[in-house]
Amino acid sequence: MTARRRQNGSRGRLGAAIVGFALAALVVSERRRPLRRSREAANRRDLRNLAVAAAGALAIHLAERPVVEPLARLVRRRRWGLLQRLALPPALELVAGLALLDYTLFLWHILTHRVPFLWRFHLVHHADLDLSASTALRFHFAELALSAPWRAAQVLLLGIAPRTLSAWQLATLVSILFHHSNLRLPGRWDRRLGAIVMTPRLHGIHHSAVRGETNSNWSSGLTLWDRLHSTLRQDVPQAAITIGLPAYRDASELTLPRLLALPFGAERPAWEGSARAPDLALADGRRGG
Repeated sequence: MTARRRQNGSRGRLGAAIVGFALAALVVSERRRPLRRSREAANRRDLRNLAVAAAGALAIHLAERPVVEPLARLVRRRRWGLLQRLALPPALELVAGLALLDYTLFLWHILTHRVPFLWRFHLVHHADLDLSASTALRFHFAELALSAPWRAAQVLLLGIAPRTLSAWQLATLVSILFHHSNLRLPGRWDRRLGAIVMTPRLHGIHHSAVRGETNSNWSSGLTLWDRLHSTLRQDVPQAAITIGLPAYRDASELTLPRLLALPFGAERPAWEGSARAPDLALADGRRGG
């Protein structure tokens, strides 16, 4: 085993330990201090979401890692891309790379909503009737496979070196676990954190069944990008939010086999059918609409 493989293996084990600890801590914390009332039994939802995540992890292993990680090494060696051309000091290159990757992920997230073909797969994530740390892992395997060319373009055009890529992957995964969680933070902490990064309260608005609210709070890390694009919303009370999509309110339709098959069947207009959900009407009334 080469020194590089040993180093990569050590980093991988450390990263997995950090993610595992973060997930466990959030699962415990969100059950002690829930932000919103749950619709489904947490254990059943979590198992279903983790099964979707397992398929997604396999897709990343097969479609993304064999391309993106060697590409990052090639970018570093050949000095390709923006950051490599700028030849910044290592610390500044790392910070700039993390910020640029975060911003381009923000753009990708918008595309998954605005491009109909991509939305067919991304709606599996938004069809969850509750929002919790396990929802952060509930991405359809085909969506993750489709994101591989975008990730490769990020690395190549931005000039992302392996160290920056690894740091960003870990930071992003911990961030999405956190802001998808159903954890109620003390108001002061939430406001202070929300000035910098996406919080569970802010991201809950993005998962609202009201389309105008879903089209906000796109950031996966820094809220700066939503501020710059005027898409940051902080004005929706959590009690007024119904999580999910209007056309997918029946839990019996959201079993594991149906979720995996969902993007490949006849497409249902996701934002229609709110009459099937009395809780949506109640939420609209709370908004004064």
